[in-house]
Amino acid sequence: MRIALGCDHRGFELKQVIMGLLQELGHSYHDFGCYGTDSVDYPDLAQKVGEAVASPDFDQGILICSTGIGMSIAANKVKGVRAALCHDTFTAQRARQHNDANILCLGGDDVEVEPALEIVKTYLSTDFEGGRHIPRINQIAALEARPQQA
Repeated sequence: MRIALGCDHRGFELKQVIMGLLQELGHSYHDFGCYGTDSVDYPDLAQKVGEAVASPDFDQGILICSTGIGMSIAANKVKGVRAALCHDTFTAQRARQHNDANILCLGGDDVEVEPALEIVKTYLSTDFEGGRHIPRINQIAALEARPQQA
């Protein structure tokens, strides 16, 4: 699996640990930044990862900020992205099974390292169920395609 990875300064430490896990699991990844703990703007990184995941070049994405909220809001503005903020393995599993999420968002200040690694493992090993969930995914895509109202 090819994974697009990004974080802001508050998610940098957790991203470093997740990169090790991805290598251990045999996944390839590209790190879109940030590359240290100096303050950066998370929407820029969410856009980079979102556009990468919306392209055919990446299968999934992982974004990390302080709470994961900002990253998930920003990433979901990119057409074709279904970013899910997950706090435990149950929400990670359901994000993939029911919503066909393509970006996992985590809070670097919100979840401890070991649970975060379990969330990542669960997310990446869970498949979309399809079936009754496909019409809902199509409804989400239709919302993206709607013209904005003034």
